[in-house]
Amino acid sequence: MLMDMLAYSFMQRALVSGIFIAVSCAGLGVFLVLRRFAMIGEGLAHVGFSAVALGLVLGVTPMTVIIPVLMVISLWILKLGEETAMYSDTAIGLVSSLAIAVGVLLASVSRGFNVDLFSYLFGSILAITSGEVWMSVILSILVVASLRLFYHDLFATTYDEDFAKVSGVRTDRINKVLILLTALTIALGIRVVGTLLVSSLVIFPAVTALQLSMGFRGTLISASVSAVIGVVTGILLSFVLNLPTGASIVLINFILFGAAYLYGRFSGRTT
Repeated sequence: MLMDMLAYSFMQRALVSGIFIAVSCAGLGVFLVLRRFAMIGEGLAHVGFSAVALGLVLGVTPMTVIIPVLMVISLWILKLGEETAMYSDTAIGLVSSLAIAVGVLLASVSRGFNVDLFSYLFGSILAITSGEVWMSVILSILVVASLRLFYHDLFATTYDEDFAKVSGVRTDRINKVLILLTALTIALGIRVVGTLLVSSLVIFPAVTALQLSMGFRGTLISASVSAVIGVVTGILLSFVLNLPTGASIVLINFILFGAAYLYGRFSGRTT
């Protein structure tokens, strides 16, 4: 039966793009969760909703609008947190609320929530095109390569930003790299599970791996494995049972988190 499913070209495209995006989300998620910056995914997802609505109003492919808009807004969120009296979560909440309002207004201008907008709200990975697959693969490779290139600086900044700065790490540059990579990954993830659920791709694999109390590299690998299992199983499950793909992926990720939590609790790995 599995081979029958894989014979469909749309399943092949969904699995390839889903695997690459899952690895990107997992890698970034570990850094974001440890820095208590995980909700940036939720904030940027709301911005993505506005960007989708803007793309539909302008009559262009939404992904061509989502990526630049998310990258610009992510830098604005970072700047608000650094140069004003508000904390990062406050800046995220402010931008998130504004983005939802703008998105609703743009949707109203484009005569309501049409089918295209709904597909980006809830995800439509089974309808992904060949061009979007290549975009997912290329951009995901860029994200993973950047994480590898800046790994040591990201690691140092994650665990003690002040010490990293004293040690000569350009933490302002590293923060920008992290936030831009996150924006890029959220843009890719929107096509998989939609703007309403995309932050789960960043958070769940990371917190699942952290339950196992491994070393940092082991956590990154475990998060990636968890993310890939969640995406692949969710896609196959949705096809077999005719369920929404995005919701199925999130549900599987939650089950994996629950299993890791129970394992860590009863094996004495968690405190």
